[in-house]
Amino acid sequence: MIEKNTKTARNISWLKEVEKEEPVASFLNMKLIDLTPGYAKVKMNLLHEYQNFHKSTFGGIIMALADQAFGYASNSLAYPSVASQFSTYFIARAKSGDELTAECRVLKSGKRAGISEVTIKNQDDKLIARATGVTISINYQD
Repeated sequence: MIEKNTKTARNISWLKEVEKEEPVASFLNMKLIDLTPGYAKVKMNLLHEYQNFHKSTFGGIIMALADQAFGYASNSLAYPSVASQFSTYFIARAKSGDELTAECRVLKSGKRAGISEVTIKNQDDKLIARATGVTISINYQD
């Protein structure tokens, strides 16, 4: 158990360090707010440029925010991982000027696979989307 806790602490420290220069997060103006073992909170302000032809935020932008929180939470634990499946369910419209918050909680993290849930809400605590994801563990030594 001590070894697992040491790996988790090391992973969280590493994620907080790389967050400062991550290209996609910087490009989309995403900000890591909170990161603890198996949990991540990421925020972003929606720009006019993120709108689609319906004058709502393009779903891919919302999915990117969800995926960012998913990546942080999944990789905060003892088993670094990558996504093998990610499903997003859009519930309400998000628009330019909204501030979205994605919160991810890892439900299961194992040597082979993990399962997580993400909620995305706006500044009024309105549920915008939900996502679920499955990860597979990776070994950087391979």
